[in-house]
Amino acid sequence: MTKYTHHHVAVFLLTFLSYAFFHATRKTFSNVKSTISDEWSPSYHNNTINFTRPDRIWNTRHLFDTRKDAEPYLGILDAVFMISYAVGLYISGMIGDRFNMRLVLSFGMCSSAVTVFLFGVVFEWAHFYNKYVYVIVWILNGLLQSMGWPTVVAIMGNWFGKYSRGLVLGLWSACASVGNIIGAFLVSGVLDYGYDYAFLVTSSVLFAGGVVNFFGLVSTPKEVGLMLPDEDATIHPREYSVCVNGSDGDEPINLPHVLCNQEHLIEDDDTSTHGAVNRAESDEDDTEFSSQAPLLKSTEKAINTSSSEDRPAAIGFCSALRLPGVALYALAYACLKLVNYSFFFWLPYYLHNKYRWKETVADDISIWYDVGGIIGGTIFGFISDRFQHRSVIVIPMLILGIPALFIYNSDLSNTLTMNGLLMAVVGFFIGGVANLVSAAISADLGKQGPVQGNSEALATVTGIIDGTGSVGAAIGQILVPLIQDGLGWRSVFYLFMLMTLLTALCILPLFVSEVRDLYSKRKIKYSWFTGASVSNRNEDTEELFN
Repeated sequence: MTKYTHHHVAVFLLTFLSYAFFHATRKTFSNVKSTISDEWSPSYHNNTINFTRPDRIWNTRHLFDTRKDAEPYLGILDAVFMISYAVGLYISGMIGDRFNMRLVLSFGMCSSAVTVFLFGVVFEWAHFYNKYVYVIVWILNGLLQSMGWPTVVAIMGNWFGKYSRGLVLGLWSACASVGNIIGAFLVSGVLDYGYDYAFLVTSSVLFAGGVVNFFGLVSTPKEVGLMLPDEDATIHPREYSVCVNGSDGDEPINLPHVLCNQEHLIEDDDTSTHGAVNRAESDEDDTEFSSQAPLLKSTEKAINTSSSEDRPAAIGFCSALRLPGVALYALAYACLKLVNYSFFFWLPYYLHNKYRWKETVADDISIWYDVGGIIGGTIFGFISDRFQHRSVIVIPMLILGIPALFIYNSDLSNTLTMNGLLMAVVGFFIGGVANLVSAAISADLGKQGPVQGNSEALATVTGIIDGTGSVGAAIGQILVPLIQDGLGWRSVFYLFMLMTLLTALCILPLFVSEVRDLYSKRKIKYSWFTGASVSNRNEDTEELFN
């Protein structure tokens, strides 16, 4: 059982707030779309008077003839952001595994804050309006923001082990939803003064968070003399060691079943026995180790050793992609993130245009989607920890999310109360699963098989999954305004239902494999006190999970 320290709490809070601030700056743009559309188009024109004088003063900022003409351009800005964000994730994941993640995260936060400040504040105050420059700056913002997610997930994976990862990262993954809520509140509080003040506030908060991380974040337990999570300590002998208290004192022991990136052979039983005999015959010298046990280390030496020889090599992109489950979950997340980010980018705009609610009201009520995602991600993570299988929880929740989307798009959501309630239900199933996949499942996949115990692989795997998901989200930002303009919002929700179904189909092979594993090799027990547990039918004393 891992013993948590104040370092764990500090890392949890710092990484949580860091990505929350990233999302707050992204939420700013989606929450001010209606205001920007008014600013960039001459909304005061009518059928009788379609010009104003002096033209130089009134029409300098008008990039479009009508508000409707601005909608496709806003979708293009979302799309180029997500495309550059996706490309950046593939690169940032490998950068995070090769450099100090604290520095990578701090640089990403501060530089992204500068680009957001330039886009929303400097250009507006300088009365500089150019469609092409806006696109270039937003592409740069996407690349810089991509440094956030792979690094914070990798840092959390370094501090929290597998068997508590579902609950801890399920709760922690609410950082994106909390960031959306923070962004919505900040924007609604200053939007009446102009959209430039919304960008000013959120970019300032993001920059301040980067400065705090630079001086206060600890990216791995080894930096403060702590061991990595206990659950992984039996996997990678070059980074971990185990000490037991015997009758003769503290003696480090060898674990014959340990694998090291599939490059070390399993210790033979005879070798282990011979090593034990040698230790019994040399009681006077407890610190002398037999050559038959090359993996032995003292705990003190394991903590203090930080040379490059003991540090595992960072995994390559293709090697990470070939890890079991990575490709399937990456494709699944591409479909799911299309839905999740469409709500993120377009929900306030949808509420404002369909129901004619005031923009600040639409911003406030859109928070309930994120509230549902927070609750769902935490509950799903807790349950999946009990089963130690993720897809058996993910698939049923996705299936339930399809009717939830259908009901939300019906006439039942016409009132503020019902809309918020049904929105929270949709967020529970869609946002909750998205949080679980992007955090806990990504961390599991980056700590499995040949990379178990290798802390230099997690950011790369996370970058692949979230990067592929962002490609799907980018496609969604192009499709949503086109479908809405030609077929209406109802057809947009049909697209969401189809993408949710495709998400489930992508994970279906893993779901079938995990169900067979649970029911053919193990028996499931349930207790109101301990929850669901799985035990081997043949050997009750065997480890529950590999």
